[in-house]
Amino acid sequence: MNQKESLILQLIEENPFISQNEISDKTGLSRSAVAGYISSLTKEGRLLGRAYVLPKRKHIVCIGGSNVDRKIQTLNTLQLGTSNPAESSQSFGGVARNIAENLGRLGCDVALMTAVGEDREGEWLLDHTKSYADISPSQAYSNAATGTYTAVLDHEGEMAIALADMSIYDLVDIDFVERKWGHIASSDLVVIDTNFPADVIKQLIVRCHEANIPVCITPVSAPKIKKLPKSLAGVTWLIANEGEAEALSEMEIKNADDFFKAAEKILEKGVEKVIITRGDKGLIYSTQNGESGTVLPPKIQVEDVTGAGDSLVSGMMYAYLKGLDIENACKIGISCSIITLQSHETVNPNLNQVHLQETFNKYFK
Repeated sequence: MNQKESLILQLIEENPFISQNEISDKTGLSRSAVAGYISSLTKEGRLLGRAYVLPKRKHIVCIGGSNVDRKIQTLNTLQLGTSNPAESSQSFGGVARNIAENLGRLGCDVALMTAVGEDREGEWLLDHTKSYADISPSQAYSNAATGTYTAVLDHEGEMAIALADMSIYDLVDIDFVERKWGHIASSDLVVIDTNFPADVIKQLIVRCHEANIPVCITPVSAPKIKKLPKSLAGVTWLIANEGEAEALSEMEIKNADDFFKAAEKILEKGVEKVIITRGDKGLIYSTQNGESGTVLPPKIQVEDVTGAGDSLVSGMMYAYLKGLDIENACKIGISCSIITLQSHETVNPNLNQVHLQETFNKYFK
């Protein structure tokens, strides 16, 4: 902002109901000049709408999917080609939505920018999520159904197959980003999953890079890696599993050294910090500054793996905003995922700052 914009913003902060004529009198600017500055401040996201509403500070904006998660778990060893006795459940899901709820439960100021249908499922998702995140940047579409994700788990809780109906996200366009930009511009960090179309994801990365807003990319799946642009300049964090890292680096990971080789190839695309998860073998990290390492997880009893990756991202971004270094951010992320792994819920309802700190102290101190 220039000096005149700063002065106008200060006057509005002191009196949100101040008129343009009053601002003109106090600044010595013409009313038309004041109107021009206010228009500019609105486009930058420093003001919302024509009522001079100052945007509530969002430490994190999560952008991407909100789905209804359906889980079907076999009671015995899964057998293909025949009927399997099973138990089913339904819960709140979607990568961006899960991360937003996790962060909200950890006490972060977070907003969710997603797309749902004007149906019972969409209303159910947003009504639950608004207890943990600001849902005002989200949009409901009347001509599409809310996304669904159905996971089939074996009797040990490991995923056998997953089915996703995400056609609603094809309706999201670049205009969606521009209309919601005020919410993004006022954030300290943006987390983006790969549910939205490729041109929308690229526009988000470019706009955030221009505004100097840190970005974390968390891919939804290996096939959706194709939605990411070739240049990832402006991406601060990229957190992927083995399959997603293989797709992005265009190489097969066969051994421990290959994880770091894949990370190097991803860094060459412009990412500042790369995390590749390795399931029960923990994760590796590598950065443009030459930092690299491995963080091993403790052995625990796993109840359900669904949502563990989303909680890991949440824990890492929580730690990042707290100013922790990358190794400790990874440990906080793993601690957060441990809490999720020990629950049948996609987002553990017992997650909070105290529980996270206790888990971290138990396994990493």
